[in-house]
Amino acid sequence: MTTPSAADGPANRLSRATSPYLQQHAHNPVDWYEWGPEAMAAAAREQKPIFLSIGYSACHWCHVMAHESFEDPEIAALMNRLFINIKVDREERPDLDEIYMQATMILNHGQGGWPMSVWLTPDLKPFYAGTYFPPDDRYGRVGFKALCARIGELWNERREAIAADAERLTDYVRQSLKTTVDDSVVLALDHVDAAADMLGRAFDPTHGGIPSGGVNKFPPSMAMELMLRSAVRRWEDASRRQRLVGLIELTLERMARGGIFDHLEGGIARYSTDVRWHVPHFEKMLYDQALVSAVYVEAHLALGRDDFRDAARSILDYVLADLQAPEGGFYSARDADSDGEEGKYYVWTKTEIDAVLGADSALFCSYYDVSETGNWSDPHAPGVPKNVLHAPRDVATVARLRHLSPAEAERRLAAARRRLLDQRRKRTPPHRDEKILCEWNGLMISSLARAGTALDEPRYTAAAVRAAEFLLAHQRRDGRLLRAWRAGRTSDVAFLGDYACLIEGLLDLYEATFETRWLAAAIELNRTVVEHYADAEGGFFHTSADHERLVTRVKDVRDSASPSGNSVQLMNLLRLAAVTDDPQWRALAQRTIAVFAHDVATQPGSGERFLQAVEFALAGPIEIAVVGAADAPETRALLRVIYESYVPNRVLMLSDPRKPHEAPDSPLLRGRTLVDGRPAVYICRNYACQRPITDAGELRSALRGSR
Repeated sequence: MTTPSAADGPANRLSRATSPYLQQHAHNPVDWYEWGPEAMAAAAREQKPIFLSIGYSACHWCHVMAHESFEDPEIAALMNRLFINIKVDREERPDLDEIYMQATMILNHGQGGWPMSVWLTPDLKPFYAGTYFPPDDRYGRVGFKALCARIGELWNERREAIAADAERLTDYVRQSLKTTVDDSVVLALDHVDAAADMLGRAFDPTHGGIPSGGVNKFPPSMAMELMLRSAVRRWEDASRRQRLVGLIELTLERMARGGIFDHLEGGIARYSTDVRWHVPHFEKMLYDQALVSAVYVEAHLALGRDDFRDAARSILDYVLADLQAPEGGFYSARDADSDGEEGKYYVWTKTEIDAVLGADSALFCSYYDVSETGNWSDPHAPGVPKNVLHAPRDVATVARLRHLSPAEAERRLAAARRRLLDQRRKRTPPHRDEKILCEWNGLMISSLARAGTALDEPRYTAAAVRAAEFLLAHQRRDGRLLRAWRAGRTSDVAFLGDYACLIEGLLDLYEATFETRWLAAAIELNRTVVEHYADAEGGFFHTSADHERLVTRVKDVRDSASPSGNSVQLMNLLRLAAVTDDPQWRALAQRTIAVFAHDVATQPGSGERFLQAVEFALAGPIEIAVVGAADAPETRALLRVIYESYVPNRVLMLSDPRKPHEAPDSPLLRGRTLVDGRPAVYICRNYACQRPITDAGELRSALRGSR
């Protein structure tokens, strides 16, 4: 199978798209439109139904359907005759993806996914939907060609009935995406802890993580963050703490040793196709690198586990090596496929490894479970013994079996990994989606800024700075963000998630560098969010007030693979309210908590990040003001203690007495001075402050007690 971009033929409209995913379809014989006025006008003029195909660049089954159906001249001719065909990159247009995925799941009893295939009336109302369709009847699925023909017939014969069905379905979509407001529900810390306990019960006690659909496992980053916060806050409850922390440790250990982790180059795949984290779906998404590295760093700080630190470094080093653009921003993804086969770039036969490693192959194969018969059945080549590298046993166990010291075994394994990576790089690499998305870059900036300080790794902070500079210079026009950039071209819209995640990244970057430009940019963007996205009743819409009109305007709190915009923005409001003492932002935060209280209380498993912000609001921020020259050794020693401490509700600011005019105008810094000429740390919580601290050991104890 070839990738869609390899298809021959004249270019269609998608050749002008910014999205690499759309450009992969630029030579299909399908008369594709991008979503926009031209397509809508054609549908209205010709009174044809719209076929809406939504996918993304790293999606394996999107490529399969493109090759089987969209490159087929006969099927394309049928599509062109019957429909106005629109291709959408879900990563560029999450608003469309959310609305029409909801319709797809309603029509398919809760089942959805990508590629998403939806048929709409000319006024954009859905009436039929599914995911992948084979070209002809197979796998128990109706064939795409026959389905298109049947929908065309029904449109001609029963158009009014279809329009009525579409209207009813659209109303159902609107209602299902609507927030349920119940003023009688008031969130408390008990709700936070109950959610953490509920999530813990859902974890697999043997392999960690939460099975999805019975088999697949996605990295449960936000769930583990919530569980860790709750366990640490209630540290005195030893049995509960041990249970929750044990599940977090188990999950992080198994992920780091599983096939979901790229043991040669670093980085983590989107999900595992089995409960043991062994065989991944091989695509690597930027948001996963950000979220998973962040939880490894948090767990390292809270639990003192150096292996978690090393896992975080491996992910972040991969991001810097493979996903950071020369301009500074971060690319979106690496595909699962190369040479038309899923995972081909990543898997090995034992013969291949023996040829590269020679005498060191036995140790490597013992540790990474490589055998002549293979440890994975490749659906593309079922008779070939392929191996997905994973480490079911620890180094000490394998070293003992090979009569080596653990240190010597690790040295040899590291050398073997380097040699195999050099060999792997000679293969055709998976496609890299080189669009730069504000939302995902904001998540990555946040993770790098936090890791740079927590792990004392300045290059992570420097990478975050470069990305932030790029976004603010190239993905902002007239004060408004632009979601996507690629090769000098930008999209025209942005969404709540773009603002919320970038603001979060800028706040974390300020706490890492104390450069006031980052705090100023965060405050400015927050004003824009409040002006264009806020609902006066509380919460934020995903689209701006001046966004194109869709069949519904969504205001949702549910986290998915990445945190919801409302979850991140609530935390931003709380942090900025602490920094600025702005009563309007504090009031908006309280209204946001209230408006989503019912939804989060009834479905806590989909509000992990929101509940972290609720805990911040209810327990109160730990406000830390540092007074001292930022580059002075005594100040750096105090900051090192702060950065290496697990204080999840921290709000950190610094005032350099040499540069009083550069300090932010914040109540946290007013009246703060050196103590006997020495740098000092002021810790406040719930409007009460401790005496200033100048000693690093005393500061460490104070921060441990404040958690």
